[in-house]
Amino acid sequence: MNQPIIWIAFTAAILFLLLLDLGVFHRKNQRVSLREAATWTIIWVSLAMAFNLLIFFWQGPKPALEYLTGYLIEKSLSVDNIFVFVMLFSYFRVPEALQHRVLFWGIIGAIVMRATLILIGAALIARFHWVIYIFGAFLVITGLRLFFHKEEEIHPENNPVFNLFRRLFPLTPDYVDGKFFVREAGRLFATPLALVLVMIETTDLVFALDSIPAIFGITRDPFIVYSSNIFAILGLRSLYFLLAGVIGMFRYLQVGLSGVLIFIGVKMLISGFYHIPIVASLGVVFAILATSILTSLRASAKEARILAEAVGLDTGPPGESENKEKLSS
Repeated sequence: MNQPIIWIAFTAAILFLLLLDLGVFHRKNQRVSLREAATWTIIWVSLAMAFNLLIFFWQGPKPALEYLTGYLIEKSLSVDNIFVFVMLFSYFRVPEALQHRVLFWGIIGAIVMRATLILIGAALIARFHWVIYIFGAFLVITGLRLFFHKEEEIHPENNPVFNLFRRLFPLTPDYVDGKFFVREAGRLFATPLALVLVMIETTDLVFALDSIPAIFGITRDPFIVYSSNIFAILGLRSLYFLLAGVIGMFRYLQVGLSGVLIFIGVKMLISGFYHIPIVASLGVVFAILATSILTSLRASAKEARILAEAVGLDTGPPGESENKEKLSS
């Protein structure tokens, strides 16, 4: 599946879908509703599963399972991206009507970056097989760091990319009709939206350095790595608008993601001695993620119930507190 024509055809189809998305369905800058986000999330997931079915009939069950496992890993790691997006949009006070636009162009950049990283990674593994052990050790260390990582406030102004961009381009004080650059008095200015886009691209690059080696731990086929990556991030925009308001409910997802990275890292480290079957890998990844998500939802539901009971005890029905005082007296 690594003929250039397949890569070109697949990328052209993806770009067509993205241009159709922005040029037809989202021509105007407007807020994405919860219903619209849910609809588009279902559409993108359905397309990803349809492509998985195509791989099954085209290449067989093993590549199809590899694609599905890679998609599941990348999709779960992309949810962690949403945490950062929420903080960035909040920090820069990006209007809701412009958030879809910046995420769209962020995905265009992500496709280019990930294709480049995947081709480099595939070339390194093909030429120097021992690189797979470096990738494995990197994933184990990343997973451990993620497990012990504590939530911190985001400070983009401390990012060297942020400071470099500020030195290269003067910024307009306000967002200018969804534009990234404007020319005033013959001088080129960047709008804050361009700065947000650069920060999002930088964030995606960091996440790609985790997710791409993880999928190489599942399959050595660069096209499977590429297609599962792309389909996972295609629905990231709609997933952001769907989950942004409730992302705090998934408090243990980070623990689950760390477990997945450590498992894939160990799988790569022992690949020279023992090969873990793809079905077993898919089962382990699914079990870890499902457990972390269900545990998060149960904890959030328990907290909500305790809070509701506490509020009910404090307030109670109208007049109840007065009756209690009369009885006690």
